[in-house]
Amino acid sequence: MQILKSYWEEQIDVNNLQSEWWKKIREFYEKRSSKIVKVTGKGHIYQRIKYDRKEKIYYHLHLSILAKQGEHFFIEERTIPFEFILMAGKIYHHTETILDTNEEEPGKLVTEKVEDSRDNRFVYDRRAAVQYAERWWNSYNPAYRTFDVDCTNFISQCLRAGGAPMRGAPNRNQGWWYTGDNWSYSWSVAHSLRWYLSGSTTGLKGSEVESPMELQPGDVICYDFEGDGKWDHTTIVVAKDGNGMPLVNAHTQNSRHRYWSYEDSTAYTPNIQYKFFRIGD
Repeated sequence: MQILKSYWEEQIDVNNLQSEWWKKIREFYEKRSSKIVKVTGKGHIYQRIKYDRKEKIYYHLHLSILAKQGEHFFIEERTIPFEFILMAGKIYHHTETILDTNEEEPGKLVTEKVEDSRDNRFVYDRRAAVQYAERWWNSYNPAYRTFDVDCTNFISQCLRAGGAPMRGAPNRNQGWWYTGDNWSYSWSVAHSLRWYLSGSTTGLKGSEVESPMELQPGDVICYDFEGDGKWDHTTIVVAKDGNGMPLVNAHTQNSRHRYWSYEDSTAYTPNIQYKFFRIGD
């Protein structure tokens, strides 16, 4: 759609200071002492609704940002949902689509009263977990169910690809596991996985560290955007930037090599809380 292409050519312009959306991203990169070198984007329309003389259009923008940090170059990618009204050949009310962040069972904790005689020690294959995160960051493995809020399901798949043993089935509030038609809350709910990682003493478990700089590729970050004790989001570290800070992959708003802090996210608030987990060590 040429009109949409022209719209973004105007928005993503280093000299355009009127676009608040783009300004926020530029300022965030500057805060990290990074310079945006090149931006490319590709849109995919997935729904069109016609009414009266208007048309409501929903689409995903696959944004690719090439940036330089000192002598270090890196590429960040995101798939961002947008919507707008098309009327008389002009775009009106163009906004980022607000995704429903209500998960399947947001308040569920996972108990650790699991009897399992198998040896649940494992050697975590960080490389395999990262390779999986890179392969599926913007698509969905048909071997697993896809959720509307898919971030924790995706991270669980990455951990499983790294060799993490499943246990606790068929109790949904115990252990960490997935079968074709059932799964634990800790597999798919950010709040539950956060508490499972800190409470598990065998098999898949996480060691909390104080600083994101202590994380390595394959480790996990949990996010409480509102700082209200409800954990909302989960990412996996896949690389480090020029300052040794984590870059992460994630689902729901699919992202690749995104800066770990999410300060440029629409979900970010000044009250945000993080938990940093080393996996398998």
